[in-house]
Amino acid sequence: LMARFLSSEWFAEVDKLVASAGDLKLTPAMREAEINLTVTSPSGSTRAYVKDGLVHEGHSGTAPTSITLDEALARKIFVEADAAAGIAAFVSGELVAAGDLKPLVALQMEEPSAEQKALAKRIAAVTD
Repeated sequence: LMARFLSSEWFAEVDKLVASAGDLKLTPAMREAEINLTVTSPSGSTRAYVKDGLVHEGHSGTAPTSITLDEALARKIFVEADAAAGIAAFVSGELVAAGDLKPLVALQMEEPSAEQKALAKRIAAVTD
């Protein structure tokens, strides 16, 4: 089953994959980061948030950090697991951050675990 990136169906598929993935071996920085995302596209913007190393639908009321990024960059980060693309975009100003930037700085030092990389491949396989 393929689902359009960031659609409700996509979030539901990702939740299923996460539930079956087991321990993702998250680092403390990944576990602690809670970041609201506003993903922009020609068809409008989508709200999501990252918590416990996973992307969820909607915004969190408790996230101290917010970032705005375009859909192509979000796809690179969350589907292709290309964290370096996010860091480069932050440095170049393509990704706009607000609030507490400490979690973003901590995350740029982190390398995804083998388990996270395997999950990313499964997510990519269901993403349209």
